[in-house]
Amino acid sequence: MPATRPDLSLLPRPGKVSPRPGRFTLGQDTSVRALPGAEPAADLLRTLLGPTTGLPLPPSAEGRVVLALDPQLGGLGDEGYGLTVGPQALLLRAARPDGLLRGVQTIRQLLPPEALSGGARGVSWELPCVEISDVPQYSWRGAMLDVARHFQPVSYLHRYVDLMALHKLNVLHLHLTDDQGWRMPVEAFPRLTSVGGRRTQSLSDGVPHAGAYTRAELSGLVRHARERGVTVVPEIEMPGHVRAALAAYPALGNHPERHLDVWTRWGVCDTVLGVHEEVFDFCRTVLEEVMDVFPSPYVHIGGEECPTGEWESSRAARDRAAAAGLSGPGELHGWFMGRIGSFLVEHGRRPTGWAETGSELPPEFTVMTWRDPAHALTAARRGHQVVTAHHRTTYLDYVQSTDPDEPPAQPGAPVPLHAVHTNEPAPRDWEPEDASRVLGTQAQLWTEYVTTPDRIEYLTYPRLCALADRAWSGGRSDWAGFVERLRDHTARLDALGVRYRPLTTRSLATASAGTAPPPR
Repeated sequence: MPATRPDLSLLPRPGKVSPRPGRFTLGQDTSVRALPGAEPAADLLRTLLGPTTGLPLPPSAEGRVVLALDPQLGGLGDEGYGLTVGPQALLLRAARPDGLLRGVQTIRQLLPPEALSGGARGVSWELPCVEISDVPQYSWRGAMLDVARHFQPVSYLHRYVDLMALHKLNVLHLHLTDDQGWRMPVEAFPRLTSVGGRRTQSLSDGVPHAGAYTRAELSGLVRHARERGVTVVPEIEMPGHVRAALAAYPALGNHPERHLDVWTRWGVCDTVLGVHEEVFDFCRTVLEEVMDVFPSPYVHIGGEECPTGEWESSRAARDRAAAAGLSGPGELHGWFMGRIGSFLVEHGRRPTGWAETGSELPPEFTVMTWRDPAHALTAARRGHQVVTAHHRTTYLDYVQSTDPDEPPAQPGAPVPLHAVHTNEPAPRDWEPEDASRVLGTQAQLWTEYVTTPDRIEYLTYPRLCALADRAWSGGRSDWAGFVERLRDHTARLDALGVRYRPLTTRSLATASAGTAPPPR
């Protein structure tokens, strides 16, 4: 897409773009014809454009904006679309509903940036004539937001989803529980939020912190995301990273007589769930409510960074390991994950977990590899579905440069914009069978040092733009082309009020440093 056509500087980059002469005008008299099955996409178009452009875009059988589902377009898959903009009409087609939703976001990007901000209501808006055929490379294009360390209001999660959808990202991985906070209500265990949702201070600022969502808020978020083609994948940590749950219900631990507080430090806490049946009853009850609120086929149960010291020193845990035929309490982690994974499978869900090595989770798990890129190949060769989340290319809680003015962030070397754009979920030298098991990739934003939406957006953008570009477009990293498109795309971010890190010569540099991952 040439620099002389900033209106075609689309992000992520479409598969095929053919500019055509002329312009198409959206005006007060423009109506929308939605063929059967395309009504949700037409509703989204009105929802997104009506308030900012002042255009009603009413439904009409004679509408010049036509949205159509055509199952015969099998080559477009679940999310691909074809968009033809001519001087007299706009036609958006897809084989599946989500494809139409992706096309709606492309229409938004073809409009002038002012059409995203509501700055000039009631006027006509022009789109360039163009023909686009577009299919994503990967089916999992996500962003993980940690709301356990620092709670964020549900209104901001709606905005977070809206910005994801603009960039054709389709998975919001919501990290709801950890040592420092439990944010999801569970009717049978009210102390999870009343006690586990509060801590006396935070290591980064010394200020008390509290927050929890209601069931209605989470259900509303799921609906809001679904209308935009985004799936919300919940994460409930176990058997480690559970200090907040143990503060609420000490009987779930290996020392039921001990009363703990919600952890006020960062890093890896050594308290873990016990392995007695009361714990599994608890986990099943929690996950039943999780599945009731979140229809996602994937349910994430964490599983990483689980110290085994408490099990090794517990007579009950050692006896449990012996009764299960394990060689010792160190094997209780895999046994625990297997039991919970089987429960989720029985309920028609796909258990998902963080992989420390790529080889330790039961075979039914979809794994997220984060420590080393080699672990993704290890997992794929074992037959796992894989989502790559390597910390040196997808962890947005690291600083973006060595500039001394960068705000506090996770200790470690920077993860600059260029490093994110080099992210390659399935490298080209993999065997095709192994590469086929990679669902995609996602960014991670752990929030130990991230307290506000402003900080979230500063750390997230424009780095998430880079991840979205590669996850959708695939292929080799066209860094120069991405930078050219990003320079134009920032006008859209400005129109939406995104508090992104400004583009500078340093941020557009190509050098990146490596470091070992700190405790998550």
